Amino acid sequence: QVQLVESGGGLVQAGGSLRLSCAASGRTFSRYGMGWFREAPGKEREFVTGVSVSGVLYYADSVKGRFTISRDNAKNSVYLQMNSLTPEDTAVYYCAVARRITVTAGSYDYWGQGTQVTVSS
Repeated sequence: QVQLVESGGGLVQAGGSLRLSCAASGRTFSRYGMGWFREAPGKEREFVTGVSVSGVLYYADSVKGRFTISRDNAKNSVYLQMNSLTPEDTAVYYCAVARRITVTAGSYDYWGQGTQVTVSS
């Protein structure tokens, strides 16, 4: 059994920054990819960014240059630094674990509970 716990969400003004954290428990995840998805009201859950076991980084075009993903295998944790936030970034953000990184939510095995990020104009 794997559990993911997210933190760091909140309310921020446009142009501001936020840092999300995701801590995993139940086992080590050194052999798994970890990623972030987001789900805005009325929209489908979409891929934001991910990091593979080997350290390869992937970013959606909408966040490239503004968001940075990092992982700490020793802590079974993954982080998302979000800068230059816009109202379009408002969504519930989820961390997830998969055998390999893909942009398809259905391919991920475990999910966090989600944390709300709200960006005001």
